Amino acid sequence: MRWRDVLFASWPAEPATVAERVPEELAVDTFDGDAYLSVVPFEMDEVRPTGVPASLGRRFPELNLRTYVTADGEPGVYFFNLDAEDPLGVGLARLFYHLPYFNARMELDRSGEGFAFESERRHPGAEDLYFAADYELTAEPAPVEEDGLEAFLVERYRLYVGGETLRYADISHDPWEVAPAELDVRANQIFAANGFDEPDGDPHVLYSPGVDVEASWLHRL
Repeated sequence: MRWRDVLFASWPAEPATVAERVPEELAVDTFDGDAYLSVVPFEMDEVRPTGVPASLGRRFPELNLRTYVTADGEPGVYFFNLDAEDPLGVGLARLFYHLPYFNARMELDRSGEGFAFESERRHPGAEDLYFAADYELTAEPAPVEEDGLEAFLVERYRLYVGGETLRYADISHDPWEVAPAELDVRANQIFAANGFDEPDGDPHVLYSPGVDVEASWLHRL
């Protein structure tokens, strides 16, 4: 697959607050004492099984809320929700990957260096979730510094999935190139939909044009 036009809007949070919402087998990862909750809108493109031509892959916008964890010392991400405008993909991801995917109506508009993203959840029985934001990069994308906050937030090559059995999948892609960005959040129900209070302060905001990605099947931890 390819992840295109990715925004990372990351708010610091109390580690204990985040720990209440992740499986007990996972340890909340921190940077300078803070856990982070990241809102990530982007576009999935060329999504397909290995060996299938890219031209036959699926393409759809996605919005997720994630945090940063470790298991047995291996860093990764843990998703609280993944909303997407692709009913087939949502159904397959829920069935085979056990990920918290939800159907939504979405729009991602591009204009020059700016983007407008809007998502409205349409999943039966799920919490309401409406999110709308405008963002614009303010510099050219460049590799992240190895030991800084940006690397902590984006250079993650494993995802963890909770439930009755904790599972993980490994992710493979080139290192990220990111740029600082300006963000105007017009509506944001993503924290409330996941049981969090609205974070205080402004987020750390990054934009990336994207990466080509391969993901493994799930494995039991």
